[in-house]
Amino acid sequence: MIIADRKPLGEILEMIEPCNTLLILGCKGCVTVCNVGGQKEVEVLSSLLKIARKKEGKEIRIDEKAIERQCDPEYIDQVREMVGAYDAVMSIACGVGPQFLSEAYPKQKFFPGVNTTFMGGAVQHGVWEERCAGCGTCVIHFFDGMCPIARCSKSLLHGPCGGSDHGSCEINKDVVCIWDKIVRKKMENGRLSDLLEMKPFKDWRTARDGGPRRRIREDLT
Repeated sequence: MIIADRKPLGEILEMIEPCNTLLILGCKGCVTVCNVGGQKEVEVLSSLLKIARKKEGKEIRIDEKAIERQCDPEYIDQVREMVGAYDAVMSIACGVGPQFLSEAYPKQKFFPGVNTTFMGGAVQHGVWEERCAGCGTCVIHFFDGMCPIARCSKSLLHGPCGGSDHGSCEINKDVVCIWDKIVRKKMENGRLSDLLEMKPFKDWRTARDGGPRRRIREDLT
């Protein structure tokens, strides 16, 4: 899923400073799962902003809504009759949400309420870790299902660097060296020789470095 963090309250207050009316729009997708952008978080942020503005002596009318997804025109269309009734709309979806909204409703102001961080999963309750860099051509089958691009600090594809120390990365002892895990898993399963085989160069043309990407499914268009 996409992992995000709510922006600091001070930053949000600065964005909405000139507003007298505001719609906070949540997303029931990824950001709900990581407890950042669902209906509950919409209500919490609304309360915090109202209290903060009241303390400043500048009250604000805030309405609240969460839609199924902000990355799908079908659901964005559901707020067509609402968005123009406010000075601005605060999106607490990932970074895709406010961009889709802005393109759909070009006359309205849209503010991002969260910082989008990475694609990952829950390793324990309340803890998420990065697992995928979205590089377009997955090669984790070479590495026993683990991704050195997303999980190695240097995105090395040819083994651990000299900074690996007792299973930890040199940047932080709490960061696991993914190459240590890859090698150990290969050894435990009698497949260490896999790492001696020549591999084809990874196709980086599918990665972000080639510019914004687009995926077309001919069977769906």
